[in-house]
Amino acid sequence: MVLAGSDLVARSRRRARRVSAAVDDVGGEVEFFVAAVRGIPQALRHYRKDVIRLIAEIGMGTGALAVVGGTVVIVASLTLFTGGTIAIQGYSSLGNIGIESLTGFLAAFINVRVAAPVVAGIGLSATIGAGSTAQLGAMRISEEIDALETMGIRPLPYLISTRIMAGTLVVIPLYSAAMIASFYACRFATVSIYGQSGGLYDHYFRTFLQPVDILWSFFQAIAMGAAVMLVHTYYGFTASGGPDGVGRAVGRAVRASLIVVVSVTLLISLAVYGATGNFHLSS
Repeated sequence: MVLAGSDLVARSRRRARRVSAAVDDVGGEVEFFVAAVRGIPQALRHYRKDVIRLIAEIGMGTGALAVVGGTVVIVASLTLFTGGTIAIQGYSSLGNIGIESLTGFLAAFINVRVAAPVVAGIGLSATIGAGSTAQLGAMRISEEIDALETMGIRPLPYLISTRIMAGTLVVIPLYSAAMIASFYACRFATVSIYGQSGGLYDHYFRTFLQPVDILWSFFQAIAMGAAVMLVHTYYGFTASGGPDGVGRAVGRAVRASLIVVVSVTLLISLAVYGATGNFHLSS
């Protein structure tokens, strides 16, 4: 009985230590995020050229990523195929009940509110997010960040705040290309592959495409871009353990950012469309 009681106490203490460590980790992340955001004004004053350079690198890519056209082409390709999938599934499903003419409605409704933002967020996480984590992790394990501190340069504004600004700003043209690609894929699949009248498709598409939904969709994409950059820069800045540790940091960052992307989509959808839906089934 004494041994059993001591084992129970030991397990309870281990659980308490794990909970305490988890709370400390969350507190450290929040402190990092606040410091990174507070460093944005300093980055604007002193590191404008670095922000412009990072925007070019993030948008068009470097090295092997630049060969295929950078993040813009990758994210636009993802939403292109997603839009085609929506058209194929929507036309087939609506055709089962004889209303395949409403495929344009699905393109205007699902693409803007759910599909394009989520897929674009996933593309951001896998490209600019993972790249930022790897860059910062490599700088951490090679002691470049420590060298910056020795030179009197604050690493957070110089390395983190500039990347957050660049990643957030580049989302606007990037998401514009992604949205256009998804719309084009839906129309091409419906009109050119299934043979639906272009005028019929355009009528329902323009009827149900509300400009305010596009604005909210862009706001959602910008919020996801900022959140993805915050998560990935944190894991890269705190990486340890050599090249293997950097790889683990990239994996953990991608996993966390995917959760953040879906969470942002859920919260914004609840806030904007949760009460009324902002949807009118009329022309």
